[in-house]
Amino acid sequence: MRTFADWALNRAQILGATYADARVVDSRERYISSKNGKVGQASVSDTMGIGVRVIAGGAWGFASTDTLTRQAVEQAASRAVAIARASALVQERELALVPEEPVEAEWTSPIRTDPFTTRVEDNITLLLRVDAELRRVKGVTLAEAALHFRRQEQLFASTIGSVIRQTRYYTGAGYSALAFSGNEIQKRSYPNSFGGQHQLRGYELVEELRLVENAPRVAEEAVALHGAEQCPEGVRDLILDSSQLGLQIHESIGHPIELDRVLGTEANFAGMSFLTPDKLNSLKYASEIVNVVADARPAHGPGLGTFAFDDEGVPAQRTDIIRNGLFTGYLTSRETAAAVGQARSNGSMRAEGWNRIPLIRMTNVSLLPGDRTLEQLVGSTEDGIWMETNRSWSIDDKRYNFQFGCEIGWEIKNGRKTRMLKNPSYGGITTEFWNSCDGICNADHWVLWGTPNCGKGQPQQTMGTGHGAAPARFRRVKVGVAYQT
Repeated sequence: MRTFADWALNRAQILGATYADARVVDSRERYISSKNGKVGQASVSDTMGIGVRVIAGGAWGFASTDTLTRQAVEQAASRAVAIARASALVQERELALVPEEPVEAEWTSPIRTDPFTTRVEDNITLLLRVDAELRRVKGVTLAEAALHFRRQEQLFASTIGSVIRQTRYYTGAGYSALAFSGNEIQKRSYPNSFGGQHQLRGYELVEELRLVENAPRVAEEAVALHGAEQCPEGVRDLILDSSQLGLQIHESIGHPIELDRVLGTEANFAGMSFLTPDKLNSLKYASEIVNVVADARPAHGPGLGTFAFDDEGVPAQRTDIIRNGLFTGYLTSRETAAAVGQARSNGSMRAEGWNRIPLIRMTNVSLLPGDRTLEQLVGSTEDGIWMETNRSWSIDDKRYNFQFGCEIGWEIKNGRKTRMLKNPSYGGITTEFWNSCDGICNADHWVLWGTPNCGKGQPQQTMGTGHGAAPARFRRVKVGVAYQT
């Protein structure tokens, strides 16, 4: 890998690049799914290539190749320089990078069991056992389950002298039961929707999730939802479980703090952000009990946004995003940090693979735990609704007005969960919603969820992010607006 990177960097410097970096990425994936008692998909893929990013003439250029001969790698570096010089002809101002010290390092995400040492046949057997348990419940019309493993080995090298090797192992697992009756479909997922739980861990994650043991309850809830009352429409107190709150954080905090979105370079895909620079250290984003961090350090947990160094060679860091309700931080790069008066990037640049340029991406954007037990939070709610597991979401192109639907809800009366509710939903305005938060559960209820499918950029990149959260309560939220009967 080092040889490939050296070929690229040397060629870029010979051609006059003032800065260059190269990422050599070797990835392996295994994805297996089941559907109604049969194997849905079973695939293994391997890919290896190099991406070369340069500054020449005061502008960026990028090119890549999976042909790892000296000629092909040097041609990619030459293309990157040519693209940079062409871009410089229309660039309004010369770009500059905040300083970063060179580093030589190596890091591997810790695992107990390499998922690729498990047999495909055993993976399929596990999924079919889950599938059988789901369909054993009368009324379940569709059962789906999946396992997803990834190993990505990367070498990053740059002309400032950094050489960094990182290997990240990723494991995901989950399933869903769907029940069709009349003209309505109800769905329950475990342990979360959109593929389940995903973390930077080995096969031990699959074992800890107890997939087979939880299947009967999940299936029974999917069927029971058909007999449940429709979520009422109105203004009620709302408690979100940690998985739904993770997606709420992703959409209404994580995306708005991406500084490239704020500055307009992401405007043509999924919009910009209401968090303009004048709001930094002045906007009351949330109530005083709300503290949110962006933390890529391994110490934060095995999130999909965990690493030792980002794809610019910047060390993983913890950044306060919301401190005691005040908006205090963005996700930045070496290029954008100076725009908000920072002397250093906080290490948020990542690329999907060797053939994509790094972008500012969420790391682990997490709500820090509060001081309540779950019993205290529910017990002090007189008239509210508990909602869990995302079903749908919608948010405007400035990340300000939103509407979310969940798979299941329960009414809370006089401090107790009572009747099950189907089609629960809620909506609001980002800052009003977060300012209404008046209770957050403690660390015993905190989970670091993985979101494996965050899309950004053109051509689009799909990236994994992490979001830690414990159940939390929000006062006087508009509910029951998404699904009309």
